[in-house]
Amino acid sequence: MTSRISPVWLVLIGILSVQFGAGVAKSLFDEVDPTVIVWLRLVTSAVVLLLVARPTLRSRTSRDWLVVAGFGASLGLMNWAIYQSFARIPLGIAVTVEFVGPLTLAVLGSRRPRDLVWVALAAIGVGLLGLERGDITLPGVLFALLAGAAWAAYILLSAQTGRRWPGLDGLAMASVVATLLLTPLVLHVGASQLADGRIVLLGAAVGILSSVIPYSCELVALRTLRPAVFSILMSLEPAAAALAGIVVLGELLAPVQWLAMACVVVASVGATRSSSVIAEPVPG
Repeated sequence: MTSRISPVWLVLIGILSVQFGAGVAKSLFDEVDPTVIVWLRLVTSAVVLLLVARPTLRSRTSRDWLVVAGFGASLGLMNWAIYQSFARIPLGIAVTVEFVGPLTLAVLGSRRPRDLVWVALAAIGVGLLGLERGDITLPGVLFALLAGAAWAAYILLSAQTGRRWPGLDGLAMASVVATLLLTPLVLHVGASQLADGRIVLLGAAVGILSSVIPYSCELVALRTLRPAVFSILMSLEPAAAALAGIVVLGELLAPVQWLAMACVVVASVGATRSSSVIAEPVPG
């Protein structure tokens, strides 16, 4: 079935699935801690990836495990930080700020001085967000920036993991690492919430929407889609997040916030035209 769908549409479906999954997750934050939802999402993706990949663990070196542990730590931190940001500021704004991380990495990977214009444009976009402060908090922005930094680390470690672990093996083990790292925090802040079957099922649904469906779509799409095109499509994440915020949560953005988002999206497209560094499947 998926082979009959254009790879561009597969990527767009994945992007929308991630952000609508985030919208569903945020709709639960009034009754459950964001960390619990993140953990349930990671558990779901880890189980599915383990079943699909069935990673071979024999003959793994200490360096292999060190790389996948770092990859898992960046994955866990990225997801935890962006959900903490979602809990404090609108979805579209959080993802816009988060995009500063991989965008900066893309520009740093370029040797053309003129690409610094994309950094300036992104900075203007983030600065414009400060003009409409009614629904923006400093902690929310800081968590989004932390998620962006973790996203950049995720991209760098993803390349190393891919060289050492075949197929989905590395991502499957990284998901396990991320789940284990967040487990003590979940038991501290929301152990009782895990006894609620409804919350567990909704958390699993978020995992399917935000991890399983996007991974599947991206895996099929990247077989035929050029990395440069994939990178540009991924730059639509902030707009997709804003759309999910409107549809699922009723988070209407001010005109200046849409302008800020447009600046970041254009900067991302410009930066990724000469760099494929954002062209990594992102569970964010």
